[in-house]
Amino acid sequence: MTESLRRAGRDPDPGPRRWESAKERAARLTATAKGAPERFPLVGRAASNLIRVNLLDNATRLAAQAFLSALPALFVVAVFAPATLKHSITGSLREQLGLQGSAQQQVQQLMNTPHDDSASQSFGVLGVLVALASATALSRALQRVCERAWEMPKHSARLALWRWVVWLLAWLVFLVVQVPLRKGFGAGLWLGVPLTFLASTGVWWWTQHLLLGGRVRWYPLLPGAVLCGVGEVGFGIASQVWLPYAMSESVDKFGPYGVVFTVLSWLIALFTAITLALVLGRVVSEEPIVARALGTRTEPGSW
Repeated sequence: MTESLRRAGRDPDPGPRRWESAKERAARLTATAKGAPERFPLVGRAASNLIRVNLLDNATRLAAQAFLSALPALFVVAVFAPATLKHSITGSLREQLGLQGSAQQQVQQLMNTPHDDSASQSFGVLGVLVALASATALSRALQRVCERAWEMPKHSARLALWRWVVWLLAWLVFLVVQVPLRKGFGAGLWLGVPLTFLASTGVWWWTQHLLLGGRVRWYPLLPGAVLCGVGEVGFGIASQVWLPYAMSESVDKFGPYGVVFTVLSWLIALFTAITLALVLGRVVSEEPIVARALGTRTEPGSW
């Protein structure tokens, strides 16, 4: 029987031959993957930097800090801010997070807290300081991401403290103006999209320089800022489509817990895009052509 199969040109036991063929294909793929960094140095450096920075771990940490920082900051705004600022922040949260129904009502109820002396006294100076310290946790986490992306040593807390507060206040202002900016101040998306891109690029350019303490010059930080601007614009457009639906579904299924789950998921995705842009920005700035144009120095710690 075996002899007849061999005469017919068929292998009586094709298993070992298939196994050997699979091993050869795996070996070729492994060799190709190992040689990719040599043939495509940009890809290799990007992969090594993303592994070193630990993309998902830092994005998750930033998302958690942003969520925990937002709650005390909202209480401070609700107690001390004027009505115009409260209205602007409520509209921005509604647009950014797709808040609808009960979730939107809860935020509006918080922001409609009347501004009086008794509320301010009950909250107290200590409450403001605790809320501010909690809110700056996001600034500290973002500073560590920037330092890891550029392989910088950790900055002294004494020297960085004012930078954390300034960054937080600047982003609060940016949050307020973001909604009218996206709408092009009434002109429509044709103006709003490029304005949002330019504003986001400028803010992230300044953010990197501020949190790195000026240890990296302005021009090498520009590619990361541009990538952050592109990421924020694209993510904002996608969020307008996905987030309201996801928020409504989560609230219907899980009640108030659905808001927490959806917001955290949205923040993780957002900060994954931001961290990716910051790391890739450093990689792009060290490409030979870009490095010559921007004056990037390619030795770690010498920027």
